[in-house]
Amino acid sequence: MRKDNQSSVSEFVLLGLPIRKEEQVVYYALLLILYLSTVLGNLLIILLIRLDSRLHTPMYFFLSHLALNDISFSSVTAPKMLMNMLTHSQSISYAGCISQEFFFLLFGGGESLLLTSMAYDRYVAICHPLHYNIIMSQNLCFLLIIVSWVLSSASALVHTLLLTRIMRNDNQSSVSEFILLGLPIRKEEQGMYYVLFLVLYLTTVLGNLLIILLIRLDSCLHTPMYFFLSHLALSDISFSSVTAPKMLMNMLTHSQSISYAGCISQEFFFFLFGGVDSFLLTSMAYDRYVAICHPLHYNVIMSHILCVLLVILSWVLSSAASLVHTLLLACLSFSRENTLHHFFCELPSLLKLSNSDTTINDLVILIVGSMVVTLPFMCILVSYGCIGATILKAPSITGIWKALSTCGSHLAVVTLYYGAIIGIFFFPSSNNTNDKNIIVTVLYNVVTPMLNPFIYSLRNRDMKGALRNLLNRRSLSV
Repeated sequence: MRKDNQSSVSEFVLLGLPIRKEEQVVYYALLLILYLSTVLGNLLIILLIRLDSRLHTPMYFFLSHLALNDISFSSVTAPKMLMNMLTHSQSISYAGCISQEFFFLLFGGGESLLLTSMAYDRYVAICHPLHYNIIMSQNLCFLLIIVSWVLSSASALVHTLLLTRIMRNDNQSSVSEFILLGLPIRKEEQGMYYVLFLVLYLTTVLGNLLIILLIRLDSCLHTPMYFFLSHLALSDISFSSVTAPKMLMNMLTHSQSISYAGCISQEFFFFLFGGVDSFLLTSMAYDRYVAICHPLHYNVIMSHILCVLLVILSWVLSSAASLVHTLLLACLSFSRENTLHHFFCELPSLLKLSNSDTTINDLVILIVGSMVVTLPFMCILVSYGCIGATILKAPSITGIWKALSTCGSHLAVVTLYYGAIIGIFFFPSSNNTNDKNIIVTVLYNVVTPMLNPFIYSLRNRDMKGALRNLLNRRSLSV
């Protein structure tokens, strides 16, 4: 941990329950029995549900997770309370207090969300009994559990990180703004590059808006693949809008400054929409895998509920990841240098400017980066590996052509997106100004979102048909 962020308090004193000392033995025995009953009783519930196939239903699936959550929730506070009563100690370390707060909020929030999922299960069972097995599918149950844990983790993380920041008095940044040196271009060339990037940005916005409009208006495109594509188009517009408008404004006004709050906000939304892009591309790869490898079960597997939950999960996971990075960044101290050799507030560049210890930030970048970029990329590779194996089992020109027409657009977008990221992280620039990194960042932040509409429009027969229908409808109305 960094030296300038340590709290002056190393431990806290817990006064415990409002009971007299001579009564502590009785209360200790009572609370120990209650805690052991909680643990053993809930473990029995989990064991029975696991062993009895008649209990393998959505209701008992949620109940088993609720039992596990109850054990964990009680274990956050009860063992420490019992230990303090037994040893007549009242202290808890600073780290122990923060950890206790995190897990208390985590399992408390999980309890609330699991009870909500169980209420929904009972609503479907009573109000829609004929459709119960279809609505409460295994995929939906798993996703409800995942969403419960993710939301609880995000909520607990926010509270805990804000608590640690409040308890520290010396980690406020003394820097009120940063200087963005922008693109590595000469001043006399800025006018030309300004026009170029303005055209790229407007093309990105209008092209992706056109995709959303076509998918919205043409009923033939109301399928899982185009549902994900519409959300990818929205994410691409947002992703480009995080950095491009500020870059264009700085080029136009010859200003290089960005406020501290603006920099932190830019960082949050950059990670948010970048993560959403990664998860949506993974969902689209899964959709293509199901379409080619399990075509007869496609409509059952890729249900509307699953598609909506995959999109929600993409946004929730990306929000949690970007929130972690942003809150940890906000805890750093900036008081020496405020010049960034970039056109936006890139996290690695900001960490280099900080006069605080960034070990935790670097570790979080590695862990969260693996979850948001590496793991989705591996899932995409596995999906296409399965698709390739399925095609090779019965190779034919028709099958290969169908697979290429089905997956070609998505594969091209994946190559552009992850190719740029791999270029930055696996082949970093050797000079101090990181000119190559800046150019590659422009590629996946500005150019790739602009190319996506062209890739899906020019390579996709359905999209071209929807565009023709829209133009014909417009000409007839005129």
